[in-house]
Formats: sequence, structure tokens, C-alpha cells
Amino acid sequence: MRAAVRVHTVRMGYLSIPDPVSDETARSYEIDRARVGYVPNYAKAFAGRPDVYAAWRGLNGAIKANMPPRTYELATLAAASRLRSSYCALAHGQILADDLIGAPAVEAIMRDSSGAQVPPLDREIMALADRVAGGAAEISETDLQPLRDLGLTDAEIFDVILAASARCFFSSVLEASGTEPDAEYASLDPALREALTVGRPIAEG
Repeated sequence: MRAAVRVHTVRMGYLSIPDPVSDETARSYEIDRARVGYVPNYAKAFAGRPDVYAAWRGLNGAIKANMPPRTYELATLAAASRLRSSYCALAHGQILADDLIGAPAVEAIMRDSSGAQVPPLDREIMALADRVAGGAAEISETDLQPLRDLGLTDAEIFDVILAASARCFFSSVLEASGTEPDAEYASLDPALREALTVGRPIAEG
């Protein structure tokens, strides 16, 4: 009779993940460590399902490849904010602040994404992404017209829908599994950190 194999686990959020991880997950960890300097908690959350994590990265990469970075990040931030996902809001708000529009603009968006301080195209991108995350079944063609009026093609509008819809998957997985935002986000400027913490608090170091 074959002896039972004991699988050791560690806690990540509400769930247990395998320890040690599989070779496939270990390789995935190395990719993330090379990219951001550490293994993020979201990667650990997928430790027991590296095939799903790889599929997510492929899908998200394909979506991003068709969009200007600013459009992708704005749509993603809007969807994450609607879903009250601090993790995703912090991650993508930081990218916007550091690389694309600056921290004051991100803080203004988080105060009021429909405000006069937000450029019209940014405002409408975020409005559509917010509607996708908040209730896609309620969207009508009228909701797409402002983006057409501002020069976006239907393919580009579809990209916004894709980015927001993909974020619904990823943010929902992290929130439902209790995955905390990485402790590294505590080092953000306090005003930016507070603006982007829309739900679950940052993990303690």
C-alpha cells in the first residue's frame, strides 16, 4: 500500500499554498523577481496553479500589447478602484505616477476621475472601465459614444473593455483569496499611498 505523501503548506491570505513550490512556480518566481526585485504576493497566491498564472500573464500581455501604456493603466486603475482592490490600484497607480502622468495627476484622478482637472480622453477611458467593472450588463452603445467623439476607433474602445474585464478577473481573485498588497507599497509617498488604498490595507513588512 502506497504511503500518503504529506504536502507542506504556508498561508497566503486566507488560503494555503504549497511549500516548497513546484519547479514551474519557482521559475515563475524568478521571472517576477527579475522584473520587480522581489516575489510579489499575487504571484504567491497562484503558487498552486502555475498554469493559470501563466495563462493570465499571456492574456494580459496580449491585451497590453495592443494599447498605449497610458490607456491600459488608466483603464486598469479605474476598474481596480471600482472593485476596491488596493493591490491593483496601488500597482497601476504607481506606474502612472512614476512613468506616465505624475503623482499629482493620479491623486487628482483618485479624488474625482470625472473632474475638470482630468483630461477628457482620460476621463472617458476611466468612465467606461468603471462601468465595465461596476455592471457590464448595464452598458449601452451610448456609453461608448464619448470615446468615439474623442477619436477612438471601435477596436481601441474594445481594448479598454478588455483591460477592464481582465482586471475584474485578477482583482477578484486577489480580494477573494485575501491576498494583501505587498509591504513595499508602504514606501510610496503618503498622499499617493492613501489615495490608492481603496480597500484592503497594505501588508505589514
